[in-house]
Amino acid sequence: MNAQSVPALMLQGTGSDVGKSMLVAGLCRAFARRGLRVRPFKPQNMSNNAAVTDDGGEIGRAQALQARAAGVPTTVHMNPVLLKPQSDIGAQVVVQGKVLTSAKARDYYRLKRDLLPKVIESFEIMANDADLVLVEGAGSPAEVNLRASDIANMGFAEAAGVPVILVGDIDRGGVIASIVGTHALLSDSDRKWLRGYVINKFRGDVSLFASATDIIEQTCGLKSYGIATYWPGAHKLPAEDGVALEKAGKYQRKQHGVSGPVIRIAVPHLPRIANFDDLDPLAAEADVELLVIKPGQVIPADCDLVLLPGSKSTMADLRFLKEQGWDIDILAHHRRGGAVIGICGGYQMLGRMVHDPDGVEGEPGSETGLGLLDVETVMAGDKTLRKTDGLTVMSHAPSSGALFSADVAVNGYEIHMGRTDGPDRARGWLTLAGISEPDGAISTDGRVMGCYLHGLFGSDAFRQNLLASLGGKDRVALHDFEAGVDTALDELADHLEACLDPDGLLELARSRTK
Repeated sequence: MNAQSVPALMLQGTGSDVGKSMLVAGLCRAFARRGLRVRPFKPQNMSNNAAVTDDGGEIGRAQALQARAAGVPTTVHMNPVLLKPQSDIGAQVVVQGKVLTSAKARDYYRLKRDLLPKVIESFEIMANDADLVLVEGAGSPAEVNLRASDIANMGFAEAAGVPVILVGDIDRGGVIASIVGTHALLSDSDRKWLRGYVINKFRGDVSLFASATDIIEQTCGLKSYGIATYWPGAHKLPAEDGVALEKAGKYQRKQHGVSGPVIRIAVPHLPRIANFDDLDPLAAEADVELLVIKPGQVIPADCDLVLLPGSKSTMADLRFLKEQGWDIDILAHHRRGGAVIGICGGYQMLGRMVHDPDGVEGEPGSETGLGLLDVETVMAGDKTLRKTDGLTVMSHAPSSGALFSADVAVNGYEIHMGRTDGPDRARGWLTLAGISEPDGAISTDGRVMGCYLHGLFGSDAFRQNLLASLGGKDRVALHDFEAGVDTALDELADHLEACLDPDGLLELARSRTK
């Protein structure tokens, strides 16, 4: 089948965070279970939650989850343009999996019209191997002031000839106005691609919305493809970006019905936090209370572990951490005998210094670290991107006080700039496949450690070992996190099959013409 005639459907939103990513993931699983070769696609994504692909690049983690839902390997062509914010006005631009440049918003506005050929190239690569491509838009097509250079919404739909349905989030209120208003703002040439809509996150009696569908149809001529009621299992799946951390209660939920101690893990919420889905496996444990510490809050004195997450801008986030006084809290926690772990950017912050002589992250310079590990980081060299697995090591770790045992299996991925070295590297934390020397570092007292491996908390044996060392020695149940994600995807697909009109959506996708 020619790529130009492969069935495809695009879900665009009336705004950001209306649930497009999760709907696409659920529909990927639903249609894949029907025997279709489904491929997810997002022309442009903005997120610091990135995944390393099977072909050695990086894409947004939402597309990696969608690929998992579809049961296919990840590829850079699922998300050809990825923007990774480094500051309030600038971002790293990743094209087909590799860093192209860093650009301020105005510069990227001029650049992105030149990226459309790459976007279409990637889409056709995906379509050539598919029975159905499910495309996710970004933000809203109602941002008509940016339409001239758009590659993420109607600009792509027009270029690829893909029909569009709008997703509106009723949980925010004003969903009728958001759908009707979006339709009204579109030009006639863009409006022709808009064929229908879906209402998302509905709570209560769906029949009460019946008259609203009549209003939307009479006003816009748009067909309803269903009302997706609120799905309580959303927290079981990785969130797309940092918006999720802003929502109260995402992680800070008290555990109930747990016999034995509750393990408290504190995570400072850094402005440029990256790959924070590292936290999900810990949050899924019934005896873990994961506390995301917001600006203005202190790190609780009674937490068992302080976990420093990844960062897209290590030096800026390190300065922010110190401005909040969290450095004082962390050092006091360590003096009291507490444990500290840093992953990727968090690992770099634990050292004595972070140097950026070439201005990789912004202005050239250096920043003093927390000094809990005797290492220093230099932001230089090519970006490291790889999936890998390995084992924990303890060949040089102290006999007491360490947070893990030797030879515990881990797996995950590395996605970072910079090289870290120093005396504490002699006490490596992990041995990774294909790497000649151990990754990471451990302090002399064994209570501070860091590494570059994202995803290691998803390794069940490793997570069990760590939590046992933090006070859960009598833990009985071992939560199978990866199996839980697949179960949740099946549950989401079941939910959408019941709420939406999947046959109608498939028919619409098959109506695509170029």
